[in-house]
Amino acid sequence: MEPTTLTLFVALIFGAIIGSFLNVVIHRLPTDKSSIVFPASHCPGCQHPLAWYENIPLISYLVLRGRCSHCHQWISLRYPIVELCMALLSAAIVHRFGLTITAGGYFLFCAALLIIIWIDLQHQIIPDVISLPGIILGLIFAIVSPALTWQDSLIGLLTGGGLLYALALFYYLWRKQEGMGGGDIKLLAMIGAFLGWQALPFVIFASSLTGSCVGIAVMIKEGKGAKMRIPFGPFLSLAALVYLFFADQVNLLYQFYLQGTL
Repeated sequence: MEPTTLTLFVALIFGAIIGSFLNVVIHRLPTDKSSIVFPASHCPGCQHPLAWYENIPLISYLVLRGRCSHCHQWISLRYPIVELCMALLSAAIVHRFGLTITAGGYFLFCAALLIIIWIDLQHQIIPDVISLPGIILGLIFAIVSPALTWQDSLIGLLTGGGLLYALALFYYLWRKQEGMGGGDIKLLAMIGAFLGWQALPFVIFASSLTGSCVGIAVMIKEGKGAKMRIPFGPFLSLAALVYLFFADQVNLLYQFYLQGTL
């Protein structure tokens, strides 16, 4: 049954609220001394505590015109972007999967990917505290959800993690330097656990293609050559999101390709 307009609106609001919390996680998690619970939300610049009306997702940023009301320092655009992305992802999940346990599992999956994207972009790390529990949750999700079987999830986990590990090892033996971090390996294992092994060819191909194009463009612009490190986690995560919502179209392209080459 198609979700109602009211249901989608509630999903948008709920997603924006969760997106506000994700901003706290993104800001504090990479710092070992920070807690994601305490202290309460405050300005990253002057540390002034935020009033409730300054912490309304999206709206407060617009009302404050992107500045802290106390010190008038610019607030990063990351905050409204993450809130908007999570709001749209929440509505898209409900639209595609309805109010089901599958929607709940993929909501957590999308939230984890959003955290990983931003932390990897800013710090070039993928926290184990997100990816490792995500692998376990992916297996549990496959057991309770009709979206995929636990066998597909387990194969996806082992294949995803094992394949990237093999590529990383080969690159290290060939170039005598690390080309892919362990975080990417665990991330692909998590993606395989949530989406199944069937998603891996597209995720690996799409992320490698887009990552290579962006990486080459950035290296040319910065003039740092092949020594410049480009975080791969965001490309894996975005490819996984594309497959989550457009798996049918991706599989249809596979069929067209095979029919055209056989």
